[in-house]
Amino acid sequence: MTGIGSGVEAMAGLGALSSGTQERLVGFEELAMPLFNSLYNFARWLTHNSNDAEDLVQETYLKGLRGFASFQRGTNFHAWIFQILRNTFLSSCSKLDQRMTVAMDSEGDGPELAVDTTTPETVLINRSHSQVVQRVIEDLPVYYRETLLLCDAEDMSYQEISQILSIPLGTVMSRLARARKAVREKLNRQEIFDKAAP
Repeated sequence: MTGIGSGVEAMAGLGALSSGTQERLVGFEELAMPLFNSLYNFARWLTHNSNDAEDLVQETYLKGLRGFASFQRGTNFHAWIFQILRNTFLSSCSKLDQRMTVAMDSEGDGPELAVDTTTPETVLINRSHSQVVQRVIEDLPVYYRETLLLCDAEDMSYQEISQILSIPLGTVMSRLARARKAVREKLNRQEIFDKAAP
């Protein structure tokens, strides 16, 4: 695996690196690279667009690398880098909104769920249910969606979510409960609508 330092040094404007800077770069790489998929998934949910998600993750890594000297070893790097991603998203929302388009869902987008049997019918039903759940979550307000995803998709603790979102622990629990309730209600309405359709 090639290090992120090769291209990031120039991109971050680091120029020639001292041995201390090189050590920080390696330390950042060791902590940040295992989180790449989680950061991308969270960014994809926030932006609803794979290109914007890639840009957001790249900007997050760049900001994280530049600010890594301020990171205190022994603290929660996971929460620190996710907070950078979220803050970067919030600060660029107006830019993203200006160029965001609604993309047609393709068959290859999103995770495929495991199926018990491999008949074409069960595959189609599972994909359909997955797409409905995905649309319901995407329709949630950002503050509910990000709380739900950090907890249920990223398996973060309430404390980590509180730190990332810069909100009290009670607000995390409240938003999570409301997000789950909204998802349940929308899925129940969708199920009733589907049964009523011919």
